[in-house]
Order: sequence, then structure tokens, then C-alpha cells
Amino acid sequence: MLAGVLISSVSFGLLCYWFRYSCLLLLRSRSEQATAPVDSRFSFWQVRERLDTAPDLDSLRLSLERDYRIVTYLLQHTAGLGAQSVEDRLLQLDYKLMHRWYALTHTAAPQQARRALSEMAAVVACLAQKMGSSLQSES
Repeated sequence: MLAGVLISSVSFGLLCYWFRYSCLLLLRSRSEQATAPVDSRFSFWQVRERLDTAPDLDSLRLSLERDYRIVTYLLQHTAGLGAQSVEDRLLQLDYKLMHRWYALTHTAAPQQARRALSEMAAVVACLAQKMGSSLQSES
């Protein structure tokens, strides 16, 4: 019984580690490949710039949520983009987990909340870049 619990715990820990490492690797590689211009109506660039100095993090979170909803809607409903890749789904799951992490830490640990918002902004930027580059290649 103890061995089963230990094996399950270690397996879950390794799964969490793999997920975080994969998400951070995807974010890093896609940010290095970013070439397509993104519409200026998105606010995730401003969120990333204001993250260190903004006293009110909730307004930044609301801007990111709006951008995330728009980008995911466009990715799902734009003709020609096809099915979402596993990487896109991992990034979307990472966004949702960082959103929950922000909700847990925004009052007690504001620095952790700022890191969560930064990662959320990076996810939205990656998804928007994918959408932009896919639309440019169709033109």
C-alpha cells in the first residue's frame, strides 16, 4: 500500500515537472521564432510592459483575459487554421493553470502573481503569433 502511494506521488510529481518544462520550452521557442506582426488592438504587449510598475494587477488580468478569449475564439473558428495542435492545447492549459495560480497568490504573494501574469501574457502572445503567421501564410 505504501509503495503504491509512493509510486503514484512520484509519478504525479514527474508529470507536473514535465508539463511545466514543456510549457516553458514552448514559450521560449515560440518567442524566439516570433516574426509575424500582431494587431495593435491586443493589449498583452502593454501588460508585459506595465507588469513591473502597475499597482493594480486585476486590470492587467482582465486585459489578458479579453485577449485570451479573442485569440482562442479566432483560433477555433477561423477557416484554414485546422485543428489545434497538442502544443496549443498545452499552452491553453498552462494559461488556465496560471490564471488559477494568480487567483491564489494575488493578495498574499504579489510577486508570484506578477510572474503568473507574465506567463499568461506570453501564452497569449504565442497563440496570437501562431494565428497571425497562419493567416499570413494563407494570403
